[in-house]
Amino acid sequence: MQKTFPFRNWLSAAALLGLSAGPARAQTTAALPAGVSRVTSVEGITEYQLKNGLRVLLFPDQSKATMTVNATYLVGSRHEGYGESGMAHLLEHMVFKGSTKHPNIPQELTEHGASPNGSTWYDRTNYFETFSATDENLKWALDLESDRMVNSFIAKKDLDTEFSVVRNEFESGENRPQSVLMERVLSAAYLWHNYGKSTIGSKEDIERVPIDNLKAFYQKFYQPDNAVLLVAGKFDEGKTLTLVNQYFGAIPRPARTLQATYTTEPAQDGEREVTLRRTGDTQGIGVAYHTPAGSHPDYAAMDVLVDVLTNQPSGRLYKALIESKRAASQWGFTPTLHDAGFAYFYAEVRQGRSLDSARTVMMTALDNVSKQAPTAEEVDRAKTKLLKNIELLFQNTDQVGLAMSEYEATGDWRLVYLYRDELRKVTPADVQRVAALYLKPSNRTVGLFRPDAKPDRTTVPAAPDIAMLVKGYKGEAAIAAGEAFAATPANIDARTRRGQEGGVKYALLAKQTRGNSVNVNMKIRYGDEASLTNKSILASLTADMLERGTKTRTYPQIRDAFDKAKAQVRIYGSGQSTGISIQTDKPNLPAVLAVVMDCLRNPTFPAAEFDKLKQERLAQLESQKQDPQGLAFNLATRLSEPYPKGHPFETLTYDDEIAAVKALKVEDVRAFYKNFYGGQAATLAVVGAFDEASLRKTVKSQLGSWKAPQAYARIPLRIFENTATAKAQAIQTDDKANAMFVTFLKYPVRDDDPDYASIYMANYILGDGFLNSRLATRIRQKEGVSYGVGSYVYADDNDKIGTFGSYAIYNPVNSSRLEAAYREEMERLSKDGVTADELKAAKSAALQNFQVERSQDDQLARKWAQYLTKPEGRTFTHDAELEQRIAALTPEQVSAAAKKYLDYSKLTIVKAGDFAKAAASVPVK
Repeated sequence: MQKTFPFRNWLSAAALLGLSAGPARAQTTAALPAGVSRVTSVEGITEYQLKNGLRVLLFPDQSKATMTVNATYLVGSRHEGYGESGMAHLLEHMVFKGSTKHPNIPQELTEHGASPNGSTWYDRTNYFETFSATDENLKWALDLESDRMVNSFIAKKDLDTEFSVVRNEFESGENRPQSVLMERVLSAAYLWHNYGKSTIGSKEDIERVPIDNLKAFYQKFYQPDNAVLLVAGKFDEGKTLTLVNQYFGAIPRPARTLQATYTTEPAQDGEREVTLRRTGDTQGIGVAYHTPAGSHPDYAAMDVLVDVLTNQPSGRLYKALIESKRAASQWGFTPTLHDAGFAYFYAEVRQGRSLDSARTVMMTALDNVSKQAPTAEEVDRAKTKLLKNIELLFQNTDQVGLAMSEYEATGDWRLVYLYRDELRKVTPADVQRVAALYLKPSNRTVGLFRPDAKPDRTTVPAAPDIAMLVKGYKGEAAIAAGEAFAATPANIDARTRRGQEGGVKYALLAKQTRGNSVNVNMKIRYGDEASLTNKSILASLTADMLERGTKTRTYPQIRDAFDKAKAQVRIYGSGQSTGISIQTDKPNLPAVLAVVMDCLRNPTFPAAEFDKLKQERLAQLESQKQDPQGLAFNLATRLSEPYPKGHPFETLTYDDEIAAVKALKVEDVRAFYKNFYGGQAATLAVVGAFDEASLRKTVKSQLGSWKAPQAYARIPLRIFENTATAKAQAIQTDDKANAMFVTFLKYPVRDDDPDYASIYMANYILGDGFLNSRLATRIRQKEGVSYGVGSYVYADDNDKIGTFGSYAIYNPVNSSRLEAAYREEMERLSKDGVTADELKAAKSAALQNFQVERSQDDQLARKWAQYLTKPEGRTFTHDAELEQRIAALTPEQVSAAAKKYLDYSKLTIVKAGDFAKAAASVPVK
């Protein structure tokens, strides 16, 4: 549950950004509940305050069928004292253990079909749940959050098991050298400030924290005057404000006064270096610079500077490191923090390459940006990308609450708009100025201390007066609101237009969406078993190369075009298909489709780009060779799906896949495209706001008559006879603190077979519920030996192939405890079945989860694209029928399915970890 690596240029980075323009929402004029005052309203979000100090943000969005309740507490690792490292994060776990009115929170979260979690960062802790928009669910969520704000148990018996779960999470991070290197660099960069300490804390502190200290920390910081509550989604604002006051208003304002943290990091007086030595298959370089707080005017220019350096494929670090083949990948980010923060850059270097050479090139590129001013093109590209992310974020109401946690912790939620406004004003001169001020060798941490007769130091400015920054701020108009769409199977089918142009089958679901957003999912299918033999890696790389250059556009121009069109586009390939997913808005959809069609119809497969892609893929594969999770899943898949050598569905070992990538030439990719790509077996699904006539015209002209020389014939999936007997294997991974436990089981069931509903619910009870499934309750909650444990089922929609899988991460010292508990729970389910109460709660949760999934436009598009592949055609009537079967299930039917299909004696079991070291150790308690 710990938050780590909130990189701005990753997809998850949208949680740190802001919002786009649109029409203003009418202000609420109704009388406010007693004791509630209205503070301000900016671009669709209104802030209120209760008499006990609780700040409340309401963000209604009638286009969603869901609501999100997010409680942010302004306490994180920055507030921890001596011996308290990791306490904020440990407390985050403990608050899920129950409160006076809600003794079994995991059970309640599952019963309400919620998608919940919590996270901890330097300046804050937050808890959220997204659920179907009903009055009952809203009342429950508000009652839950208000009760656990001050009435959580924080009991010694829970700490006795949970501290080892948190330690297990700590050990999981210890498996990743990249994560550990960043921790080491930041700890060297900060002498005094807590930003130099990992949020998850010290293993020793986690193990030894006294329960009374933890309670005192909870009672001090978990109070209404230190919290911000946000409700986003489909709700009535007046009714919701009344409910918030009803549940939270009775909590008294605490008598204590919170003292502001005051530690300030002194100016760094020379370059520093840290060396990490651990097992691994790739090398890495991390570089940190001290930078201003997220509220400082320089922050926006720093964010642009990071993108100017790291943008793929146009950034200066990318060009210097990747195009020269000195590194396989690079990235960077600068988080928005309450106090003076940092910028961090990383480069991954393959074994056999010179780390010193890569470091020299990296340092030169970082130093030169202050001497060689960024061009207008570089700065505009970065601003376009960052502003695009802001606009895309606010099309998804569920994510807005989580994003606001970051800005509330920085000082005020309105900082998100000030950041956007400052971003628009950034000039090349601003970027060069902040580069010269902050990207100095004396302000850098990578290496050894080097004496300097004339040290050039940087004093990072203090955070400005937030109240003055946001005083009177009005912002811009809110973006267009969408319709109140009923995400029922019947309504989805009724609103969807299906048809065919040439070989392309399509499903078009037009509706009014927030910000006129639209999601597209396309599948290009090709080949047969014979023609695709020994070509699985080639097929994957061909798909990845499609956007690397066309007859009229270079790779940078293609990525720039997507950013300018405010689009997220992903092209990927596996098996017999290449997939394209698009998120953008109605005005930009034609331009985005034009570029995507150019990539599909006119790729040139540049040799230089192919070489870079191979380096990236090889680095990814090499980094997995000693990773317990990757190794365990890889071997379990090979054991349970032993397709013959060369089969398109064969799972290769990492060494074999590395050899296959190395052997490929760009001519192979060009030939594969020429022989296999065409629209004769394609599917297209579009959900959201779009012009149907224009869209169909594009499909007809670009895909309608496009055919490949090689015909398409679906390759059937197989169940292998030798997979019906149990297999167990262990993989030794030296010097890895965490181990991975994986199981697979195959059975002859299709997703419309009568037994599937019973298998689905048996597994839901076993391992698919949030923290209260049988596996989670036993292995995580009771035994305390695994941070992440669960199970899943899948059944194909064409072949009678079903899969049951399960997993657990754990300390290898605890192997015997984990395996014994897992076996007991599997055999108990098979022998004793399920209870009526268990099934009733699981039914409610599963059916609500289905409703939440159908409310997500990207998932709707993905499902329609798959349903169109069925020869007989499939609609969402299938979903309705499955839900009816689930609703009608009896405990006897589910118990019978568990006994018939979920047979422990037939499992394929693989575990990977440092078991040699564990054999000489005492089990962790």
